[in-house]
Amino acid sequence: MHDINYFHENTEAVKQNLAKRKFNTAIIDECLAINSKRKELTLFVETTRAEINQVSKQVGELKKNKQNADEKIQKVGHLKALIAEKEKELEATQTELNTRLSSIPNLVDDEVPAGESDKDNKEIFQRGNPAKFSFKVKDHVALGEALGMLDFEAASKMSGSRFVVYKGQFAQLERALINLMIEEHTKVGYEEIIPPYIVNSNSLFGTGQLPKFKEDLFRLDLPDRDWYLIPTAEVPVTNLKREQIFNASELPLKYVSYTPCFRSEAGSYGKDTRGLIRLHQFNKVEMVNIVAGEKSEDAHQEMIKRACSILDLLELPYRGILLCGADIGFSARKCIDLEVWLPSQNTYREISSISNCGDFQARRASIRYRDAQGKPVYAHTLNGSGLAVGRALVAVVENYQNEDGSITIPKILRPFMGGRERIAKI
Repeated sequence: MHDINYFHENTEAVKQNLAKRKFNTAIIDECLAINSKRKELTLFVETTRAEINQVSKQVGELKKNKQNADEKIQKVGHLKALIAEKEKELEATQTELNTRLSSIPNLVDDEVPAGESDKDNKEIFQRGNPAKFSFKVKDHVALGEALGMLDFEAASKMSGSRFVVYKGQFAQLERALINLMIEEHTKVGYEEIIPPYIVNSNSLFGTGQLPKFKEDLFRLDLPDRDWYLIPTAEVPVTNLKREQIFNASELPLKYVSYTPCFRSEAGSYGKDTRGLIRLHQFNKVEMVNIVAGEKSEDAHQEMIKRACSILDLLELPYRGILLCGADIGFSARKCIDLEVWLPSQNTYREISSISNCGDFQARRASIRYRDAQGKPVYAHTLNGSGLAVGRALVAVVENYQNEDGSITIPKILRPFMGGRERIAKI
Protein backbone atom coordinates (compact mmCIF):
# COMPACT_ATOMS: atom_id res chain seq x y z
CA MET A 1 0.00 0.00 0.00
CA HIS A 2 1.27 3.47 -0.83
CA ASP A 3 1.94 6.01 1.92
CA ILE A 4 -0.78 8.64 1.47
CA ASN A 5 1.28 11.14 3.45
CA TYR A 6 4.03 10.85 0.84
CA PHE A 7 1.43 11.63 -1.82
CA HIS A 8 0.38 14.74 0.12
CA GLU A 9 3.96 15.98 0.48
CA ASN A 10 5.10 15.12 -3.07
CA THR A 11 1.95 15.37 -5.17
CA GLU A 12 3.43 16.75 -8.39
CA ALA A 13 6.50 14.49 -8.25
CA VAL A 14 4.23 11.45 -7.79
CA LYS A 15 2.07 12.48 -10.76
CA GLN A 16 5.11 13.01 -12.97
CA ASN A 17 6.49 9.64 -11.94
CA LEU A 18 3.26 7.76 -12.65
CA ALA A 19 2.91 9.59 -15.97
CA LYS A 20 5.93 7.58 -17.11
CA ARG A 21 3.67 4.53 -16.87
CA LYS A 22 0.92 6.21 -18.89
CA PHE A 23 -1.13 5.92 -15.71
CA ASN A 24 -4.17 8.18 -15.20
CA THR A 25 -3.00 10.39 -12.34
CA ALA A 26 -6.47 11.79 -11.62
CA ILE A 27 -6.75 9.06 -8.99
CA ILE A 28 -4.04 10.81 -6.96
CA ASP A 29 -6.29 13.86 -6.46
CA GLU A 30 -9.17 11.54 -5.62
CA CYS A 31 -7.07 9.79 -2.98
CA LEU A 32 -5.99 13.10 -1.47
CA ALA A 33 -9.60 14.30 -1.29
CA ILE A 34 -10.74 11.05 0.34
CA ASN A 35 -7.87 11.26 2.82
CA SER A 36 -8.84 14.82 3.74
CA LYS A 37 -12.35 13.56 4.45
CA ARG A 38 -10.87 10.68 6.47
CA LYS A 39 -8.84 13.15 8.56
CA GLU A 40 -11.92 15.31 9.23
CA LEU A 41 -13.94 12.27 10.31
CA THR A 42 -11.08 11.00 12.48
CA LEU A 43 -10.80 14.37 14.20
CA PHE A 44 -14.57 14.49 14.75
CA VAL A 45 -14.63 10.95 16.21
CA GLU A 46 -11.67 11.66 18.50
CA THR A 47 -13.02 14.99 19.79
CA THR A 48 -16.50 13.49 20.28
CA ARG A 49 -15.04 10.58 22.24
CA ALA A 50 -13.20 13.08 24.43
CA GLU A 51 -16.46 15.00 24.93
CA ILE A 52 -18.29 11.77 25.85
CA ASN A 53 -15.63 11.02 28.47
CA GLN A 54 -15.88 14.54 29.85
CA VAL A 55 -19.70 14.54 30.06
CA SER A 56 -19.66 11.01 31.53
CA LYS A 57 -17.43 12.29 34.35
CA GLN A 58 -19.88 15.12 34.93
CA VAL A 59 -22.69 12.56 35.17
CA GLY A 60 -20.68 10.71 37.78
CA GLU A 61 -20.09 13.86 39.79
CA LEU A 62 -23.75 14.86 39.64
CA LYS A 63 -24.87 11.43 40.81
CA LYS A 64 -22.23 11.46 43.52
CA ASN A 65 -23.66 14.73 44.79
CA LYS A 66 -27.21 13.36 44.40
CA GLN A 67 -28.04 15.91 41.71
CA ASN A 68 -30.17 15.45 38.59
CA ALA A 69 -28.01 14.11 35.72
CA ASP A 70 -30.76 13.42 33.16
CA GLU A 71 -29.72 16.23 30.81
CA LYS A 72 -26.10 15.07 30.79
CA ILE A 73 -27.14 11.42 30.34
CA GLN A 74 -29.27 12.45 27.35
CA LYS A 75 -26.31 14.33 25.90
CA VAL A 76 -24.05 11.25 26.26
CA GLY A 77 -26.68 9.14 24.49
CA HIS A 78 -26.94 11.68 21.67
CA LEU A 79 -23.15 11.85 21.28
CA LYS A 80 -22.82 8.06 21.25
CA ALA A 81 -25.44 7.76 18.52
CA LEU A 82 -23.70 10.49 16.54
CA ILE A 83 -20.26 8.93 16.91
CA ALA A 84 -21.58 5.49 15.90
CA GLU A 85 -22.83 7.00 12.64
CA LYS A 86 -19.54 8.82 12.01
CA GLU A 87 -17.47 5.71 12.82
CA LYS A 88 -19.33 3.80 10.10
CA GLU A 89 -18.67 6.65 7.69
CA LEU A 90 -14.99 6.69 8.73
CA GLU A 91 -14.68 2.95 8.18
CA ALA A 92 -16.25 3.24 4.71
CA THR A 93 -13.97 6.16 3.86
CA GLN A 94 -10.87 4.26 4.97
CA THR A 95 -11.94 1.25 2.87
CA GLU A 96 -12.50 3.48 -0.14
CA LEU A 97 -9.07 5.05 0.29
CA ASN A 98 -7.37 1.66 0.63
CA THR A 99 -9.16 0.39 -2.48
CA ARG A 100 -7.99 3.39 -4.54
CA LEU A 101 -4.43 3.20 -3.20
CA SER A 102 -4.22 -0.55 -3.89
CA SER A 103 -4.94 0.09 -7.57
CA ILE A 104 -2.01 2.49 -8.00
CA PRO A 105 1.19 0.84 -9.31
CA ASN A 106 4.63 1.26 -7.81
CA LEU A 107 6.53 4.48 -8.44
CA VAL A 108 9.35 3.85 -10.91
CA ASP A 109 13.06 4.42 -10.42
CA ASP A 110 14.61 7.56 -11.91
CA GLU A 111 16.58 5.35 -14.33
CA VAL A 112 13.39 4.02 -15.91
CA PRO A 113 12.82 5.81 -19.24
CA ALA A 114 9.44 7.13 -20.29
CA GLY A 115 7.86 5.48 -23.31
CA GLU A 116 4.71 4.67 -25.20
CA SER A 117 5.13 0.88 -25.47
CA ASP A 118 7.62 -1.99 -25.27
CA LYS A 119 9.23 -0.52 -28.41
CA ASP A 120 10.71 2.14 -26.14
CA ASN A 121 12.53 -0.36 -23.91
CA LYS A 122 16.29 0.17 -23.85
CA GLU A 123 18.86 -2.51 -24.68
CA ILE A 124 21.68 -2.25 -22.13
CA PHE A 125 23.87 -5.21 -23.07
CA GLN A 126 24.13 -8.11 -25.50
CA ARG A 127 26.10 -11.33 -25.07
CA GLY A 128 26.90 -14.12 -27.48
CA ASN A 129 26.37 -14.23 -31.22
CA PRO A 130 23.42 -15.99 -32.85
CA ALA A 131 24.54 -19.13 -34.67
CA LYS A 132 24.46 -19.28 -38.45
CA PHE A 133 22.84 -22.41 -39.82
CA SER A 134 23.65 -24.04 -43.15
CA PHE A 135 20.11 -25.41 -43.35
CA LYS A 136 16.59 -24.10 -42.88
CA VAL A 137 15.92 -23.99 -39.15
CA LYS A 138 12.79 -25.46 -37.58
CA ASP A 139 10.93 -24.21 -34.56
CA HIS A 140 10.76 -26.19 -31.33
CA VAL A 141 7.27 -27.47 -32.11
CA ALA A 142 8.29 -29.04 -35.41
CA LEU A 143 11.43 -30.47 -33.82
CA GLY A 144 9.66 -31.81 -30.73
CA GLU A 145 6.73 -33.35 -32.61
CA ALA A 146 9.01 -34.99 -35.19
CA LEU A 147 10.96 -36.57 -32.35
CA GLY A 148 7.70 -37.67 -30.69
CA MET A 149 8.63 -35.77 -27.52
CA LEU A 150 6.12 -32.88 -27.48
CA ASP A 151 2.44 -33.81 -27.60
CA PHE A 152 0.06 -30.86 -27.81
CA GLU A 153 -2.82 -32.97 -29.16
CA ALA A 154 -2.96 -35.26 -26.13
CA ALA A 155 -2.74 -32.27 -23.78
CA SER A 156 -5.54 -30.54 -25.66
CA LYS A 157 -7.81 -33.57 -25.29
CA MET A 158 -7.29 -33.81 -21.54
CA SER A 159 -7.09 -30.10 -20.67
CA GLY A 160 -7.63 -27.77 -23.64
CA SER A 161 -5.43 -25.43 -25.63
CA ARG A 162 -2.14 -24.04 -24.32
CA PHE A 163 -1.11 -27.19 -22.52
CA VAL A 164 1.56 -29.73 -23.47
CA VAL A 165 2.79 -33.21 -22.62
CA TYR A 166 6.58 -33.61 -22.51
CA LYS A 167 7.77 -37.11 -23.35
CA GLY A 168 10.98 -39.08 -23.02
CA GLN A 169 14.16 -37.10 -23.52
CA PHE A 170 12.32 -33.74 -23.68
CA ALA A 171 10.85 -34.47 -20.24
CA GLN A 172 14.35 -35.33 -19.09
CA LEU A 173 15.70 -32.12 -20.66
CA GLU A 174 13.11 -30.03 -18.80
CA ARG A 175 14.10 -31.72 -15.54
CA ALA A 176 17.80 -31.28 -16.34
CA LEU A 177 17.31 -27.54 -16.80
CA ILE A 178 15.49 -27.30 -13.45
CA ASN A 179 18.27 -29.21 -11.68
CA LEU A 180 20.98 -27.06 -13.26
CA MET A 181 19.28 -23.82 -12.23
CA ILE A 182 18.59 -24.93 -8.65
CA GLU A 183 22.13 -26.23 -8.16
CA GLU A 184 23.73 -23.08 -9.57
CA HIS A 185 21.69 -20.77 -7.36
CA THR A 186 21.95 -22.79 -4.14
CA LYS A 187 25.72 -23.13 -4.36
CA VAL A 188 26.08 -19.35 -4.06
CA GLY A 189 23.90 -19.02 -0.98
CA TYR A 190 20.29 -19.16 -2.11
CA GLU A 191 18.02 -21.21 0.16
CA GLU A 192 15.85 -23.66 -1.76
CA ILE A 193 12.14 -23.43 -1.03
CA ILE A 194 9.31 -25.76 -2.05
CA PRO A 195 6.19 -23.70 -1.27
CA PRO A 196 2.48 -24.45 -1.57
CA TYR A 197 1.16 -24.14 -5.11
CA ILE A 198 -2.16 -22.83 -3.77
CA VAL A 199 -2.39 -19.45 -2.00
CA ASN A 200 -5.08 -17.19 -0.61
CA SER A 201 -6.07 -13.70 -1.78
CA ASN A 202 -4.10 -11.99 1.00
CA SER A 203 -0.90 -13.49 -0.40
CA LEU A 204 -1.76 -12.33 -3.92
CA PHE A 205 -2.64 -8.86 -2.66
CA GLY A 206 0.70 -8.61 -0.89
CA THR A 207 2.71 -9.17 -4.05
CA GLY A 208 0.40 -7.06 -6.23
CA GLN A 209 -1.46 -9.63 -8.35
CA LEU A 210 -4.75 -8.72 -6.69
CA PRO A 211 -6.96 -6.90 -7.23
CA LYS A 212 -5.70 -5.65 -10.62
CA PHE A 213 -4.80 -8.96 -12.29
CA LYS A 214 -7.63 -11.17 -11.06
CA GLU A 215 -8.54 -12.25 -14.60
CA ASP A 216 -5.05 -13.64 -15.15
CA LEU A 217 -5.36 -16.02 -12.18
CA PHE A 218 -6.89 -19.47 -11.79
CA ARG A 219 -9.27 -19.39 -8.81
CA LEU A 220 -10.35 -22.72 -7.35
CA ASP A 221 -14.11 -23.11 -7.51
CA LEU A 222 -14.60 -24.49 -4.02
CA PRO A 223 -17.18 -23.36 -1.45
CA ASP A 224 -15.73 -21.47 1.50
CA ARG A 225 -12.20 -21.62 0.04
CA ASP A 226 -10.33 -18.44 -0.83
CA TRP A 227 -7.78 -20.28 -2.97
CA TYR A 228 -5.86 -19.57 -6.17
CA LEU A 229 -3.22 -21.50 -8.11
CA ILE A 230 0.08 -19.62 -8.00
CA PRO A 231 1.04 -17.59 -11.10
CA THR A 232 4.69 -17.66 -9.96
CA ALA A 233 6.72 -18.77 -6.93
CA GLU A 234 7.25 -15.07 -6.20
CA VAL A 235 3.85 -15.07 -4.46
CA PRO A 236 4.29 -17.77 -1.79
CA VAL A 237 8.02 -17.18 -1.31
CA THR A 238 7.73 -13.41 -0.77
CA ASN A 239 4.86 -14.09 1.65
CA LEU A 240 7.14 -16.20 3.86
CA LYS A 241 7.77 -12.99 5.82
CA ARG A 242 4.28 -11.48 5.55
CA GLU A 243 3.00 -9.69 8.66
CA GLN A 244 6.32 -10.15 10.46
CA ILE A 245 8.80 -7.88 12.19
CA PHE A 246 12.18 -9.60 12.25
CA ASN A 247 15.75 -8.70 13.14
CA ALA A 248 18.00 -6.96 10.61
CA SER A 249 20.60 -9.65 11.30
CA GLU A 250 18.45 -12.06 9.23
CA LEU A 251 19.00 -9.96 6.09
CA PRO A 252 19.60 -10.53 3.29
CA LEU A 253 17.12 -13.34 2.71
CA LYS A 254 17.86 -15.09 -0.59
CA TYR A 255 15.47 -17.77 -1.78
CA VAL A 256 15.20 -19.91 -4.90
CA SER A 257 12.20 -22.04 -5.77
CA TYR A 258 11.14 -24.34 -8.59
CA THR A 259 7.38 -24.50 -9.11
CA PRO A 260 4.84 -25.02 -11.83
CA CYS A 261 3.08 -21.73 -12.60
CA PHE A 262 -0.54 -21.27 -13.67
CA ARG A 263 -1.81 -18.31 -15.68
CA SER A 264 -5.04 -17.81 -17.58
CA GLU A 265 -3.30 -15.41 -20.01
CA ALA A 266 -6.60 -13.51 -20.19
CA GLY A 267 -5.08 -10.56 -22.02
CA SER A 268 -3.00 -12.50 -24.51
CA TYR A 269 -5.47 -14.38 -26.69
CA GLY A 270 -4.12 -14.64 -30.21
CA LYS A 271 -0.51 -14.21 -29.06
CA ASP A 272 2.04 -17.04 -29.15
CA THR A 273 -0.62 -19.67 -29.70
CA ARG A 274 1.94 -22.09 -31.15
CA GLY A 275 4.26 -23.99 -28.88
CA LEU A 276 5.69 -23.51 -25.42
CA ILE A 277 6.11 -19.73 -25.23
CA ARG A 278 2.77 -18.91 -23.59
CA LEU A 279 1.11 -21.81 -21.78
CA HIS A 280 -1.48 -21.95 -19.01
CA GLN A 281 0.87 -24.22 -17.02
CA PHE A 282 4.65 -23.94 -17.18
CA ASN A 283 7.71 -24.52 -15.02
CA LYS A 284 9.88 -21.74 -13.62
CA VAL A 285 12.79 -21.36 -11.22
CA GLU A 286 12.28 -18.14 -9.28
CA MET A 287 14.69 -16.07 -7.20
CA VAL A 288 13.37 -13.87 -4.37
CA ASN A 289 15.43 -11.48 -2.25
CA ILE A 290 14.30 -9.61 0.87
CA VAL A 291 16.85 -6.96 1.82
CA ALA A 292 17.44 -3.67 3.63
CA GLY A 293 16.48 -0.65 1.56
CA GLU A 294 20.03 0.59 1.06
CA LYS A 295 21.03 -2.81 -0.33
CA SER A 296 18.26 -3.29 -2.90
CA GLU A 297 20.10 -1.94 -5.94
CA ASP A 298 23.12 -4.15 -5.20
CA ALA A 299 20.77 -7.12 -4.76
CA HIS A 300 19.12 -6.31 -8.09
CA GLN A 301 22.44 -6.33 -9.93
CA GLU A 302 23.42 -9.61 -8.24
CA MET A 303 20.17 -11.26 -9.30
CA ILE A 304 20.67 -10.12 -12.89
CA LYS A 305 24.13 -11.70 -12.84
CA ARG A 306 22.67 -14.93 -11.45
CA ALA A 307 20.12 -15.21 -14.26
CA CYS A 308 22.78 -14.31 -16.85
CA SER A 309 25.08 -17.00 -15.47
CA ILE A 310 22.59 -19.73 -16.41
CA LEU A 311 22.37 -18.47 -19.98
CA ASP A 312 26.18 -18.26 -20.09
CA LEU A 313 26.47 -21.88 -18.95
CA LEU A 314 24.01 -22.93 -21.63
CA GLU A 315 26.02 -20.88 -24.15
CA LEU A 316 22.93 -19.17 -25.50
CA PRO A 317 22.93 -15.69 -27.11
CA TYR A 318 20.92 -13.16 -25.10
CA ARG A 319 20.52 -9.50 -24.28
CA GLY A 320 19.45 -7.32 -21.35
CA ILE A 321 16.60 -4.83 -21.65
CA LEU A 322 15.70 -1.97 -19.28
CA LEU A 323 11.92 -1.72 -19.37
CA CYS A 324 10.36 1.68 -19.95
CA GLY A 325 7.57 3.09 -17.83
CA ALA A 326 4.86 1.98 -20.26
CA ASP A 327 5.98 -1.67 -20.13
CA ILE A 328 7.15 -2.21 -16.55
CA GLY A 329 5.16 -4.47 -14.21
CA PHE A 330 2.67 -3.19 -11.64
CA SER A 331 4.82 -3.95 -8.57
CA ALA A 332 8.24 -3.13 -10.01
CA ARG A 333 10.11 0.13 -9.57
CA LYS A 334 12.82 -1.06 -11.97
CA CYS A 335 12.93 -4.15 -14.17
CA ILE A 336 15.54 -5.76 -16.39
CA ASP A 337 14.33 -8.37 -18.88
CA LEU A 338 16.69 -10.98 -20.27
CA GLU A 339 15.79 -12.02 -23.80
CA VAL A 340 17.22 -15.16 -25.43
CA TRP A 341 17.76 -15.63 -29.15
CA LEU A 342 15.28 -17.91 -30.96
CA PRO A 343 16.47 -18.82 -34.47
CA SER A 344 13.01 -19.82 -35.74
CA GLN A 345 11.66 -16.34 -34.96
CA ASN A 346 14.88 -14.54 -35.87
CA THR A 347 14.52 -12.44 -32.75
CA TYR A 348 15.08 -12.30 -28.99
CA ARG A 349 12.30 -13.39 -26.62
CA GLU A 350 11.91 -12.82 -22.88
CA ILE A 351 13.22 -15.60 -20.64
CA SER A 352 13.55 -13.69 -17.36
CA SER A 353 12.27 -10.52 -15.72
CA ILE A 354 14.27 -9.34 -12.72
CA SER A 355 12.39 -6.72 -10.71
CA ASN A 356 13.31 -4.46 -7.82
CA CYS A 357 10.01 -3.69 -6.07
CA GLY A 358 11.46 -1.41 -3.39
CA ASP A 359 9.18 -1.36 -0.35
CA PHE A 360 5.98 -1.58 -2.45
CA GLN A 361 5.23 -5.24 -1.74
CA ALA A 362 6.53 -5.00 1.82
CA ARG A 363 3.97 -2.27 2.57
CA ARG A 364 1.14 -4.34 1.12
CA ALA A 365 2.29 -7.51 2.93
CA SER A 366 3.61 -5.79 6.09
CA ILE A 367 7.16 -7.18 5.83
CA ARG A 368 9.32 -5.27 8.32
CA TYR A 369 12.58 -5.55 10.20
CA ARG A 370 14.06 -3.61 13.11
CA ASP A 371 16.80 -1.15 12.19
CA ALA A 372 19.84 -0.26 14.35
CA GLN A 373 17.62 1.89 16.57
CA GLY A 374 15.07 -0.90 16.97
CA LYS A 375 12.51 0.89 14.80
CA PRO A 376 10.37 -1.30 12.48
CA VAL A 377 11.05 -0.37 8.85
CA TYR A 378 9.81 -1.86 5.61
CA ALA A 379 12.15 -4.23 3.80
CA HIS A 380 12.73 -4.16 0.05
CA THR A 381 11.70 -7.15 -2.04
CA LEU A 382 13.06 -8.35 -5.37
CA ASN A 383 12.15 -11.22 -7.65
CA GLY A 384 13.33 -12.67 -10.93
CA SER A 385 13.19 -15.77 -13.07
CA GLY A 386 16.26 -17.85 -12.84
CA LEU A 387 15.00 -18.97 -15.47
CA ALA A 388 11.65 -19.71 -17.14
CA VAL A 389 12.28 -23.42 -17.76
CA GLY A 390 10.04 -24.05 -20.76
CA ARG A 391 11.46 -21.06 -22.60
CA ALA A 392 14.98 -22.25 -21.77
CA LEU A 393 14.09 -25.59 -23.32
CA VAL A 394 12.80 -23.79 -26.43
CA ALA A 395 16.07 -21.86 -26.71
CA VAL A 396 18.22 -24.97 -26.24
CA VAL A 397 16.25 -27.04 -28.75
CA GLU A 398 16.26 -24.34 -31.42
CA ASN A 399 19.83 -23.11 -30.99
CA TYR A 400 21.31 -26.62 -30.75
CA GLN A 401 19.29 -28.24 -33.54
CA ASN A 402 20.97 -30.29 -36.26
CA GLU A 403 20.00 -30.74 -39.89
CA ASP A 404 18.78 -34.30 -39.26
CA GLY A 405 16.32 -33.04 -36.61
CA SER A 406 18.38 -34.19 -33.61
CA ILE A 407 19.36 -31.84 -30.78
CA THR A 408 22.91 -31.51 -29.47
CA ILE A 409 22.76 -31.34 -25.66
CA PRO A 410 24.75 -28.42 -24.16
CA LYS A 411 27.81 -29.70 -22.32
CA ILE A 412 26.66 -28.30 -18.97
CA LEU A 413 23.44 -30.39 -19.15
CA ARG A 414 24.99 -33.71 -20.11
CA PRO A 415 25.65 -34.86 -16.50
CA PHE A 416 21.90 -34.36 -15.86
CA MET A 417 21.08 -36.34 -19.01
CA GLY A 418 22.96 -39.52 -18.19
CA GLY A 419 25.99 -38.39 -20.18
CA ARG A 420 23.98 -38.32 -23.41
CA GLU A 421 25.32 -35.92 -26.08
CA ARG A 422 22.31 -35.79 -28.39
CA ILE A 423 18.55 -36.05 -28.35
CA ALA A 424 17.44 -38.14 -31.30
CA LYS A 425 14.44 -40.15 -32.35
CA ILE A 426 14.65 -43.66 -30.93
